Amino acid sequence: MREEMARREAAELLRGHRKPRSPHGWGLLAALWLLAFYEPVVTEGHLRRKNLEFIFIRFSAWEFEGCDKLWAGLVTTLCQNIRQHFGALPLSVFHVLGSRPRFASGFSQREWILKKGTCLRLWGLLLVLAVGIAILLVALLVPGIKDHHALKVVGSAAASLSGSSLVLGALSILKNFLVSEKKKIERLTNSERFAGQLGFMSKIRGEVEVLVDFLAFMEVFERRRLRVVLEITSLDLCYPEKVAGVFNAMATLLSDANAPFIFVLAVDPSVIVPCLEQTGCMKGLADNGYLYLNRAVTLPFSIPEMGARSRLRSVEAAIQTREDLLYRIIAGNVAKTRGGGAGAAAGSWKEVDSEAVPWIHEAFRCLHDADDVLCRYLPENGANVRRIVNTIPITLRLLLHRDGAVAPSVPPRAAAAWVVLADRWPGRLSWTLQCLEDAGQGSVTPSPDCSGKSLWSVFQEHAGELSALRQPLGKVLSLDADPELFRAFLARDFPFGAAEARRLLGVTVNLDHSIRHHMALLRALARIGKNGAAPVSRGVQCP
Repeated sequence: MREEMARREAAELLRGHRKPRSPHGWGLLAALWLLAFYEPVVTEGHLRRKNLEFIFIRFSAWEFEGCDKLWAGLVTTLCQNIRQHFGALPLSVFHVLGSRPRFASGFSQREWILKKGTCLRLWGLLLVLAVGIAILLVALLVPGIKDHHALKVVGSAAASLSGSSLVLGALSILKNFLVSEKKKIERLTNSERFAGQLGFMSKIRGEVEVLVDFLAFMEVFERRRLRVVLEITSLDLCYPEKVAGVFNAMATLLSDANAPFIFVLAVDPSVIVPCLEQTGCMKGLADNGYLYLNRAVTLPFSIPEMGARSRLRSVEAAIQTREDLLYRIIAGNVAKTRGGGAGAAAGSWKEVDSEAVPWIHEAFRCLHDADDVLCRYLPENGANVRRIVNTIPITLRLLLHRDGAVAPSVPPRAAAAWVVLADRWPGRLSWTLQCLEDAGQGSVTPSPDCSGKSLWSVFQEHAGELSALRQPLGKVLSLDADPELFRAFLARDFPFGAAEARRLLGVTVNLDHSIRHHMALLRALARIGKNGAAPVSRGVQCP
């Protein structure tokens, strides 16, 4: 969008159009003069202008989750950013003296028309003020007239009335300058008078209309089109009723056909749709959240599947945020040169941390190597990529701390693959690990040959039992990625064995262990319901 702004600006200048201006610096004086004494006119030439400016505003719904009216936070964010972009003084003057642009009659290219009524009232007030002051001075200073109280009364009244009118106008501008639109809305929100929404929406609507009119004025002044782009994020982290409130606020702002607002709604429909269906906003839409979204969103854009290069760029960007790796190298070297003094335990921890750095870099190299099959299993979600990048250093450090060795017992590539496995398929991995644990506990004479089984073979043996429990485990299994990729991951590319899984489970921090506990309870209840008593585990049978 920024590139399109620059391209259109250059094209308009090449056509010989006048250069746009800004309400800052010397342009502020021109803007204030036009605001006070001129009325803008939307001409045919203005409608043909192709150059435009986008005003980007980011609204994170999570920042306003604590307030009672989340949608009011959206409106206050809009007002505050518009005020900061153009300045508080032009918007304050517009509240008192400004007027909405009108459309030109015919093909006139005159963009500014003198407000004769305003000028006449101003000159009239100044004239009355001057006359009143003159009469008052004459009544006070000229000898022989000092005793005429009538002249003093007339002069004082004329000066007071005209002066008070000018002062009231100046005070109104000062009030709007000091009290922003954001403070006005917050004051209304906190007021008990509007607790039942009595007249509340009309007040909000009035503030929004003033903003729309002000933007229309600034379009004519700056000689370009203006569009306010509101990027709404983190909505899927809020409560359902507040999600519906934000959609209502969007509808309020877009109710005017000429409103210069563009909403970029970045949400996960699988989270938003249930939130909408839990609220009362779905009446008349058969409780269908997808239908509501289709009617609310005018340009749907579902991000396509991320390609290999995009995934690698995402991983590289996440790795670059790991500044602590370089810091730990320096800190480790400093600790070695200083020697003891901090205790043997603390020294060993620092030494292991410094020794873990090259192994962490090795794991990251495998992660964003285009020739490595591991990069094919990386998630498309940037948040998940950051989770993986943040977990790998912890996993390798824990391996070194536990083993007390210079090199980890599991290769860095395998550790990185295990972290990816736990992040992409937490449900299926938890089920496999629980079956493996139950087999070891239920075996009367456990055999060391159990460690020779692969995780994929364990999962295959108990896939039927998992299918029988798919209803109570539906939400857990919905966290998993493509099941076919899970099969390819364990059966072909990374065939983790039972012994290796047990060794890695103790350092696995990105897998919710409560999932395994829930699965263990369901398995036990299923066996009780099937046999009437808790039998000996029928897990993996060792040869």
